[in-house]
Amino acid sequence: MRSGISSVRWVPVLLRLDSSADHRNSRSREVTETFATKWTARGRDYTVVHRDLVKNPVPHVVDSALHWARELRTPDETPNPEAEAKQQELLEELIRADVLLIGLPLYNYSLPSTLKAWIDQIHVPGVTAPFLDGDTKPCQGKPAVVAASQGLGYDDGPQQGMDYSVPVLQAILGRHLGMDVTVLYSRYTLAARVPELADLRPRAEAEHKAALRQAAELAATLA
Repeated sequence: MRSGISSVRWVPVLLRLDSSADHRNSRSREVTETFATKWTARGRDYTVVHRDLVKNPVPHVVDSALHWARELRTPDETPNPEAEAKQQELLEELIRADVLLIGLPLYNYSLPSTLKAWIDQIHVPGVTAPFLDGDTKPCQGKPAVVAASQGLGYDDGPQQGMDYSVPVLQAILGRHLGMDVTVLYSRYTLAARVPELADLRPRAEAEHKAALRQAAELAATLA
């Protein structure tokens, strides 16, 4: 819970990001929707800021100066005011949130480009992450829940170790921003579509059901 003047009512804020391009059968979107629904069911003050990064993608960083806090920029680094204002909006949105929720499908072994654009906007040394001896971590200790959906399994078998999405978020959100990262996996999502993977459907369904259950449990207790 946020500290502050007692007369100011605390309004718990969930920042929900969805990056799956599948708006019909997305497992990650199903998990984030379950979480958000359970979150708002806790009371009228429990609000959700929802960014669908597919329908409304955030812009890519267009100037390297935006990778730095203003006081860390060189005199010749003067980014476009509109680009800087958009980045500031995204930064304030993250810093205000009590809980971060991310839907993370695995595309070509990596992050969806829409989510990577958001990461590039909010990972700013001197603003959200420390630089050199600084201790700037406004998101320190805040929960970050990642709903990871993957067509195959990357925890064992021939694809083991080829998940280059979850480790990125664990590094950026956890190690750099200091957030408490929890990952909910829905693996083998292709089992429902590819006949050769039919034997893996029971595992896929069981894991997805577990992710939905964990999402509901976390939404009812975090913040």
